[in-house]
Order: sequence, then C-alpha cells, then structure tokens
Amino acid sequence: MSNDAGEAMAQGAAPVRRGAVAFIFVTILLDMLALGVIMPILPKLIESFVDNDTAHAARIFGLFGTAWALMQFVFSPVLGALSDRFGRRPVVLLSNFGLAADYVLMALAPSLVWLFIGRVISGITSASISTAFAYIADITPPERRAAIFGRIGAAFGAGFILGPALGGLLGDIDPRLPFWASAALSLANALYGLFVLPESLAPDKRAPFRWKSANPVGALHLLRSDAALAALSVVNFISQVAHVVLPSTFVLYATYRYGWDSKTVGLTLAMVGICAMVVQGLAIGPIVRFLGERNALVMGLCCGALGFAVLGAAPTGPLSWLGIPVLSLWGISGAAMQSLMTRLVAPDQQGQLQGAAASVQSVSQLVGPFLFTLTFSYFIGTSAPLHLPGAPFLLAAVLMVVCVMIAMRTVATTKTVP
Repeated sequence: MSNDAGEAMAQGAAPVRRGAVAFIFVTILLDMLALGVIMPILPKLIESFVDNDTAHAARIFGLFGTAWALMQFVFSPVLGALSDRFGRRPVVLLSNFGLAADYVLMALAPSLVWLFIGRVISGITSASISTAFAYIADITPPERRAAIFGRIGAAFGAGFILGPALGGLLGDIDPRLPFWASAALSLANALYGLFVLPESLAPDKRAPFRWKSANPVGALHLLRSDAALAALSVVNFISQVAHVVLPSTFVLYATYRYGWDSKTVGLTLAMVGICAMVVQGLAIGPIVRFLGERNALVMGLCCGALGFAVLGAAPTGPLSWLGIPVLSLWGISGAAMQSLMTRLVAPDQQGQLQGAAASVQSVSQLVGPFLFTLTFSYFIGTSAPLHLPGAPFLLAAVLMVVCVMIAMRTVATTKTVP
C-alpha cells in the first residue's frame, strides 16, 4: 500500500489502490490534453464563420466563454455536492463521457449556433477537475497537500505541452480534426476511469445532498464562513479573472500582433505547458517547504503580475517568450492557496469547497471573456485613443497586483490559517 493510501486510511478515508495520485494525474492530463488540442483552432474556426473579421470573432468568442462559465457557475456546486454524497468517481466518469459527446457535437457543428450549444454542454459536464482536487484532499494529509496539488498541477502543463502543438498541427490539416481528437481523448479518459480509478471518499465520510448548499448561492456561503477563507476566495476570484486573458485573447492577440500561424501559436502554448509542468512538478514542493504556504502564495502572485506585464508590453514575438517562464511561477500561488483553503473545511465539505471554488472560477469566466475580448477589440479599433493590442495583458497585470495586496494583508493579519 502506498504512503498516500495508508495516510488516507489513518484519517478514516476509503482505502485506495496504490498510485491513486497517479490515477488522478492521468485523468487531469487527458482532460487538459483534450482541451489543449482545440485551443489554437476554436477562435480561428469562429473567425471562419464571420468572414475572418478578428474584432467580431473576439466578441463572439467572449460570448462563448461567458456561456460556458455560466453553466459552470450553476452546475459545479451541484456536482460538488453530489460527489460529497455519492463519491468522487461517478462524478468524474459522468464529466468525461459528457465531454466526449460534446467534442463530437462541435466537430460536426455546421454553424455558430451548434458550436455555442457545444460550449453550453461542455460547461455543464466539465466538473472533473474540481472533483479531482476533492479526491486529492480525501487521500492526502493537510501538510502535504500543497506539494501534491503542485504535482497534480503538472498534469495541466503536460497536457498543454502536447495538446496545443497537436491541435495546431491537426488544425492545419482540417479545422475540425482537433475536435475529433479531443473526443477520442475524453472517451479514453472516461474508459480509463471506469476500469482503474478507485473511489476515495468512504461512505461514513459522505454528506447528505441538500439543494440549500448545492445551489450557487448556498455554495458560495461556505466561502464566507471563515474570514481567512473569504479573503483567499477573493484572491482566487480576481486571479481567475486575470487568468481568463490567456484562453480568451492569446490566440487572437498573437495572430494579430505578431502574425503567427496556428502552428506557431500551438508551439508557444506548448512552451507555456513545459514551463508550467517544470514549476508545478518539481519546484512547488521545495519552494513551499522553504517559504511556507503564505509566502509562496504572495511570491507566485507577484510572478503572475510581472509575467502578464511582459506579455502585454513585448513588441515582438520572441520578446514575449521571455514572460512565459516568469508567468509559469504563478502556479506556485495556486497550489499554496488550494492547500490553505482545504485546511479550513471539514472532510465531508471538501467536495462542496471545490464546487464553490469552481463557482468562483466560473463567475470570473463570466466577467473575464467580455472584459478582455472587448478590451482587445477596443484597443485595436479605429476609435481607440491609442493602438495598444497588449492592453488585455496589461489589465491582467494590474489585477494581479490587486491580488498581491489582498494576499499580503491576509497572510499578515489572519491567525486562523495553519
């Protein structure tokens, strides 16, 4: 039996097979690989439906992102509460089978309306990531969670190493091919979980399903139950808003400002994935042990602010690449914040916490796509006071500075976070 499994049993959690963390790593890896495959091509596919009008496509892409986030906001708390009631495994499987069907629908979509419907379905079913983090909280003692969250976070980077590069290459062959590849990956993920992923939440640790806590407002109430948890949730929200600048505008920005094709965009996103994987897989554990979770949180947020500033100010593509390693250090803050937040709720509330955190993220994605795509559209338009394509990334840098200020105040004054 692995150490993780033994520690989980010592805390009363359900016994898990050896390598449960590795199972979750692969689950997230396949999810991110599927998402990464379509990232370089979806904005360009939308452009093809609007006569290659970049500004118009940016606005439509923002609408797509907002609809996806709205579905996340409504359904993430429901699925989180269901995972507290019935276990993590069935929720992960439901999500992955649903995503496979969604990618098939988008691959066949004959119009923007069908693409839009596909994104709505994706928003409803995309809950496996938050449930996976609840899974890790089930089987890992509090003092090890930051390192394990970082290790699991490396799956995000690994998925983005291959996903965007593969998506760019497949998109050059046929713009629909990346969607078929993503459908295959999601189906493989679902089958993987069906046969090898064990349950992590013991029956005696499960909580009754209550609509009062499963609706978005009730789920967010949990985040207000503790002053430190509330402050960390505000930091998480603003940070997630800033993060939306990457999926919502990066492809359009790089294509417009630097003249990159799909292959170059895909390889650049793969570079982002490599840096993120190195930081999250190798650096988070030692850095958190050396600095402590509080200082690691502040350091990571500072790196995020600096990285966005470089991306927004760089006049050439190669110079923008200098911001990628700096931005990747932002991942330290995410693992530290996840660990701090899981310490503040009971074992039978971990799914509710992750559902509430997913709701916070979805609210940020309701705001972010319109905020950044409209900012980009405005500053490349003829009515702007100055031509500033990098404005969305500079705005994200400002938001990260706000996060740093709140986080510094929180870690300096609160005594409730271990």
